[in-house]
This record gives sequence, C-alpha cells and structure tokens, in this order.
Amino acid sequence: MNQTIYDAVIIGGGPSGATAATDLALAGHSVLLIERGGRIKPCGGAIPPRLLADFDIPQSLLVAKARSARMIAPSGRAVDMPVGEIGYVGMVDRDEFDEWLRERARDCGAERLTATFEKIERDDKPHPIVTFRRTRGGPIESVRARVVIGADGARSAVARQCLPGAERIPCVFAYHEIIKSPPKNTDQFDASRCDVYYQGRLSPDFYAWVFPHGETASIGVGSANKGFSLRGAIATIRDDLGLERCETVRREGAPIPLKPLKRWDNGADVIVAGDAAGIVAPASGEGIYYAMVGGRLVAEASAAFLRTGEARQLRTARKRFMKEHGRVFWVLGVMQYFWYSSDKRRERFVTMCNDKDVQELTWQAYMHKKLVRAKPLAHVKIFLKDTAHLLGLRPATH
Repeated sequence: MNQTIYDAVIIGGGPSGATAATDLALAGHSVLLIERGGRIKPCGGAIPPRLLADFDIPQSLLVAKARSARMIAPSGRAVDMPVGEIGYVGMVDRDEFDEWLRERARDCGAERLTATFEKIERDDKPHPIVTFRRTRGGPIESVRARVVIGADGARSAVARQCLPGAERIPCVFAYHEIIKSPPKNTDQFDASRCDVYYQGRLSPDFYAWVFPHGETASIGVGSANKGFSLRGAIATIRDDLGLERCETVRREGAPIPLKPLKRWDNGADVIVAGDAAGIVAPASGEGIYYAMVGGRLVAEASAAFLRTGEARQLRTARKRFMKEHGRVFWVLGVMQYFWYSSDKRRERFVTMCNDKDVQELTWQAYMHKKLVRAKPLAHVKIFLKDTAHLLGLRPATH
C-alpha cells in the first residue's frame, strides 16, 4: 500500500511541536502535526516578554499580567519582588494558548490530525513509517516521513523508542488545580502577583505556586518524591489561603523533566524537542519559552537535513540550544541542588531574594533569557552574599 510521504511528521502539538510545525510549513515543507487532544499540561503559565516578541504572540492571549512575585519561606516570611520598570510577566492558560499555536501552524500550511501515536516502524523502503490510531481501539493507520519530530512531552514515546537512555531522564511530577479566582484581591491572593512557596511541607524537593490567570488561577506543586501527596499539598495551600471554596475548573498532572537529554537525534531521521528533549529550566520549572526555542531550533535543523540529506545537521539543534542556554541551566541546577535541599536553606534562599541586586539581575535574566553581564560588581556582591548564606555566615532573617 502506498503511504503519504511528508517532509516532517511531528508527534505532539504543545508549544514545541506547534512552533516546529509553523516554522517548517512557512519554509515550504509538507508537515503533519499529530496531537492526541484532550490533555492540558499542568503549568503555571508564565511567559516573558521576549517570548511574545520572538514568536509573534498577540497580547490577546494573555489572561493576566503579573507585576510582582512573592517568595514565601518555610517560616511564612514573605519577600516581594516587584518587576518594576522591566515590565511584567505575561500569564497564559495552556488550554487556549496551545490551541492557538496549533491553529497558527495549520494556517501556515501544516496539516492537523487528532490521533494517538503508536510507534515508528521501518521496512526496506526509504523513510520511517509513523503509525497512529484516530480513536481508541480503532484501526492502525500510517504515513511516512522524511524526518520525525518527537514533541510528545516528558517520557516521550518517540524518545524512548529511538534514543538510548531517554527512559532514564530524571523528572519531577507536577500537579495543579485551576480554580475560579476570588472576586477581589487580599493579602493572600493578588491577581497581579505570582506566589511561590519554598516550604518543605508543601514540597520536600521543589516548590508550590499560586499563579493568577485572570478569571482563574493555577495552584500547583512539583516533587520527585513518589511518596509525597501532591493533592494533599494543594488542599493545604487552598485551606491556608481561604481558597478551598473556590470552584475547581480542572485538575491536571504530568511529569516534568529536570535535565536536557545528552542527544536529541538518532543520527538518521528522528529528533525530539521540548519536554521530550528535557529542556525545562531547573529550579524554576519554566518550560514554555524553552520549548518554543527548542521547537524552532529543531525545525531549522530538520530543514537543513531535508535540504542536504545530511543527518549530521540534526545535531545542530542541541548544540545551538546548549550554547545559548546551557550556562543558565547549569546555574539553575546548582541553585536547585543547594537551596531546595532543606527548610533551613530555603529560609536563607528567600532571605537572599530580598536583596535588591538579586531582584534586579533575576528579573533581567528572566526577561531576556540570558545571564546579565552589564553589572559585574553586582554579580560579585551576589556571589559573596550567596556564599555567606550557604555557609551560614549571615542570619536567615537578615
């Protein structure tokens, strides 16, 4: 039986897969975007202004603008970090945001298909075969692809099948509840503020959050501790903040990778992107911006492969990503390793967040997605303060 042959078949229609589909379609390639539908990833929904600019995202997709963040220590002490003149953190609802990205990909020429990916098969003909089912228990269908892009999330089926060692990627499990926002602001909930809880009782190894989404809010938590009750932690937060009576719109959970895969491609015709490639920022868990950057780089590498037939072109996606963001990931990984290991250290970490130099450089790095080098003396000051806190030479409530 003759199968349709696409230049690219993309498995997964989240921010990474949809971005790759858009870019490849705009470049004139035939693209099939397969999304299983009915699933929304648990996510705080924060995106920096750079994402809006780099990926031409309209302001209308923002459901809220956060003007500050509040860090809450194990003791309950809160440190406010106003965004200030830098701007705001945009908030999106992944249900609407991801669908808009998929529709844009279709408008740009990609074909959309709601189906569940089965596996990649091979025979004596050129190009791999991608199999899928449109309905549960329905017949298996297939197409061929010159390149397959796996953007199917953490613990990616594409990665597990095609990339050795991909199944061992470390993950935290994230869970959140979308609730109807309270009718008015209080000290405990502010529709223009993101709250981050560094408390062992709410997460023994990560953090919990309350992020505004306009008419709704995301209350979430992450942890790699399999014995820890994520639902229990959310119930505690809602009870503490007086949000237990707010209507629950939906509940979602999913693994979030903690480390980029050492290799994104199989050296032939398969490459992964986004969570499937492990590119979620350590410490913060931020993934939307990095997923879209990864999707764009994978699209560019795939286009070069399609143009030249050289499989080595696929390797350029990871190389370029790590060159641009690898140092930030390393710094955030060190932060998570040291500061999230105990409530004593979490208390000191929140204290450090009260420092104006730390706040300014943190926001600048977040907004621009790179380490800020404009103020070397400020970096020296922060390093010395950080070391003093880590060694316990400064009081936790300083």
